[in-house]
Amino acid sequence: MNFVEIIRFALRGVGANKLRSALTMLGILIGVAAVILLVAVGNGSAKAVSDRIEALGTNTLTVMSSTRSAAGGGLTVDVAEALDDPALAPDVKSVSPVVSAQSTLTYGSTSHDVGSFIGTTPSYFTASNTPVESGATFGAEDDSQGRRVVVIGQTVAEELFADTDPIGEQVTAGGALFTVIGVLAEESASIGASDANDVAIAPITAVRQTLTGYGSLSSILVEAESSDEVGTVESEISTILDQRMPTTSSGTTAYRIRSAEQLLETQTETADTFTTLLGAVAAISLLVGGIGITNIMLVTVTERTREIGIRKALGAPHRVILTQFLIEATLLSFLGGGLGVAAALIGSNFTIAGVTPVVVPSSVVLALGVSVVIGLFFGGLPAARAARLRPIDALRYE
Repeated sequence: MNFVEIIRFALRGVGANKLRSALTMLGILIGVAAVILLVAVGNGSAKAVSDRIEALGTNTLTVMSSTRSAAGGGLTVDVAEALDDPALAPDVKSVSPVVSAQSTLTYGSTSHDVGSFIGTTPSYFTASNTPVESGATFGAEDDSQGRRVVVIGQTVAEELFADTDPIGEQVTAGGALFTVIGVLAEESASIGASDANDVAIAPITAVRQTLTGYGSLSSILVEAESSDEVGTVESEISTILDQRMPTTSSGTTAYRIRSAEQLLETQTETADTFTTLLGAVAAISLLVGGIGITNIMLVTVTERTREIGIRKALGAPHRVILTQFLIEATLLSFLGGGLGVAAALIGSNFTIAGVTPVVVPSSVVLALGVSVVIGLFFGGLPAARAARLRPIDALRYE
């Protein structure tokens, strides 16, 4: 019996009980689809965060307070102004103090909870690579005069001003009226349920007067003259911060400095761990599918004992019986894996948990390859059992 005939017998065996074969393939389908989709969700989340970090530019550093109770009261506007010193920090291009709060914006009878209401200075727009699509940003005079003007993100504009041009309209935040002077360009990267376009940016003076009060800053965004000077700028501002923000009682610095590259490296490591964990969890369903193949193939061998005995009595060698049942198990696994890949590719077109999945070709190849290996591995025991049957015992089987 040649290999083509063995495959033909295997196909006939798979098709003999269509419902059983379909349910077995369903287990593999779910496992393969789960592996591909969960890995894609992990990659999509990592890509969204990376896009957000890279959007800041490679020449920015973010200064954060490590404790609010440190001497000096954490980050202050005076500290931010000290960093913008041409003599002590000649490679610093701009410094933007930042305060952040959550607030509800109201326009007429419509209200919207803004994810992030930021108070900062005009240099923030350039440093954070946040361009305006329509209208304009506020200027230094707006900040110094405490004018209540605001630039809103695309989501805020859509929620509050569905059919109205927002430029020049007034919204209420924290009981105060702010005039909309600009709408930010749309950001494509969002992280999970966090919408990068759900933001409002206003002069820091006005935001502190109406929303956050005059406590510590949330952070300070420092822009270097070029990406090559980031290391130098970090040293320069560290020297100033050491003078302005003494160490804590535990001996640690009262501030933290993070560059976009450092944030990206940290996020990449976290994302890799997260994706590996998701893939490992999903792989369990593949294992369950493999056990299902073993169970079904053992039942099949039992049902076809007399057939096996007849074929062996007619001269079918050990390897032919072994190969046929291995092919049947592998076919079930391969077909289920193929359908699982198709289901995963379809599912990747939808947003899952606020994340747009990013399917990696290697995960598709790996999942499909593993499904075939599972068919061979878990089909090995039933196939070996079938091949070991003695013709006389198989023919006596009822």
